[in-house]
Amino acid sequence: MERAVSSGIGKLLLPNINTHTLTSMLSLCDRWPGLCHPMIGLHPEDLEPDIRPQLDFLKRILDEDRASGLCRYIGIGETGLDLHWDDTRLQDQIVSFSTQIEWALEYDMPVVIHSRDSHSQMCEVLDRFRGTGLRGVFHCFSGSVDEALRLMEYDGMMFGIGGVITYRKSVVPQALSVIPHDRILLETDCPYLAPVPMRGKRNEPAFMVHTAQALADNWNCSVDEVAQTTYENALRLFRI
Repeated sequence: MERAVSSGIGKLLLPNINTHTLTSMLSLCDRWPGLCHPMIGLHPEDLEPDIRPQLDFLKRILDEDRASGLCRYIGIGETGLDLHWDDTRLQDQIVSFSTQIEWALEYDMPVVIHSRDSHSQMCEVLDRFRGTGLRGVFHCFSGSVDEALRLMEYDGMMFGIGGVITYRKSVVPQALSVIPHDRILLETDCPYLAPVPMRGKRNEPAFMVHTAQALADNWNCSVDEVAQTTYENALRLFRI
């Protein structure tokens, strides 16, 4: 955390992944108020055999948070679809994803979307929510120009850019040519996908300066301009 602050990080937005990680996440936010902001969600790789108790528990926590006026959760996620390791639970993932989108709409919050080997299926789900005012971010975007153009059809959605932009075989630099600057966020995907020259190490927020530099090179501007633009985009999306 101290390295993050020293590197110039102003906000850390923490997505939840399951029912067991809320306490530790909230403890971190209590320790670093104003810097850390929590979200709440159920990751597609963290589904138990029966997903309903998980969803019911998280929704109850969210409802109680809002009813109390505390309103500490700033977004829904991390949710979405992941068919990389297991494609046998696609329908459960779709139910979980759709349910959490409904939470985001109910409370007018952004949704953080994870998608791995599931681009077409994710779009099928999102197509059902066109015209609803849904907003959020495609977490850890690593797609092609064509995929970026398809995802830009969802007006309220932004693109999270992480360490993948620095990888030699990445197609993200090309995809960025068609994405407006006001739809870009910087992120880490900690502890994974550390940017070059830190690739292979445990990722952390302080490493985001390397991602920012790669984005500045892509945009042909200064790192300060990247930092200002992406920071303002994040504040606007999450309303913090």
